[in-house]
Amino acid sequence: MPATTDRGRFEIAGSRIFVAGHRGMVGSALVRRLEREACEILTVDRAELDLRRQADVERWMQREKPDAVMIAAARVGGIQANATHPTEFLLDNLLIGANLVNAAAESGVRKLLFLGSSCIYPRLAPQPISEAAMLTGPLEPTNEAYAVAKIAGMLLTRSLNVQYGLPYITAMPPNLYGPNDHYDLQTSHVLPALMRKIFEAHQAGSDTVTIWGSGTPLREFLHVDDLADACVFLMRVYDEPELINAGSGEEITIRDLADLIADAVGFRGHFVFDPSKPDGTPRKLLNNERIRALGWKPAIPLSEGLRSTLQSWRASERDRQSAQEAQRTSD
Repeated sequence: MPATTDRGRFEIAGSRIFVAGHRGMVGSALVRRLEREACEILTVDRAELDLRRQADVERWMQREKPDAVMIAAARVGGIQANATHPTEFLLDNLLIGANLVNAAAESGVRKLLFLGSSCIYPRLAPQPISEAAMLTGPLEPTNEAYAVAKIAGMLLTRSLNVQYGLPYITAMPPNLYGPNDHYDLQTSHVLPALMRKIFEAHQAGSDTVTIWGSGTPLREFLHVDDLADACVFLMRVYDEPELINAGSGEEITIRDLADLIADAVGFRGHFVFDPSKPDGTPRKLLNNERIRALGWKPAIPLSEGLRSTLQSWRASERDRQSAQEAQRTSD
């Protein structure tokens, strides 16, 4: 059984902090943020450690003995990916969450942050969504498998906090965007999918872009670098078992988001909305009063974040194409 851990302010300086999922959008943002701190960052590639393998995770954690763990590792995707592959979204996320949280407790990790998602709240939760809304109603059917797995990880984190006094916490971000996102139209979330569609239409000289759904759902977006800053803040000051929201506090319709992306891209055409495709949850805005009361707030406006995200995506695409060309030349 895990031993109890001293509570109170966690000192990041001088600590060895394991970022699980460091190559993903959130994990890479956590690494960037932690590089500004006087700590040692631990990472491990998927080829070396499959987080779905319990014994392997336990051995790695016992060997490396991190002081803290930040869990950004997960199988993620948009509505279509979740609807098409519910088995993988359920099983992979159940295993990743359970293995990492339990191995951390068993190996004496002093502080842990588990990342949930606003999409695991009930579909029709009162808005803005407070932390107390968790498990009070039915989930959104289009991502139910993912939500159930993430809820299990959140409950394990909370149970270790309540039962053993471990300062293990769960943060709940809204829709995220930023560097290292996925832009595959079949698997990505709404913002990168829209960005790719609109950019490619602009490049092709098309005057229309078709968008899934009605365009009316309201969503809250947070730049991933703001989330990383919130996570480091919470690692220092928060140790309660109750999950805590970390969002921007602002919402926008999908239609208006498309307009903002079009401005960033330079697209001057118009949008056609396809109501035969699912909208998902009609509205999803987090109540951020608790984290604001602790002293944290985001710093990156959506319009500014969209422009920098577009630049980073295009730069990464150019690098990828250059690498492919160099490989073809060498072959």
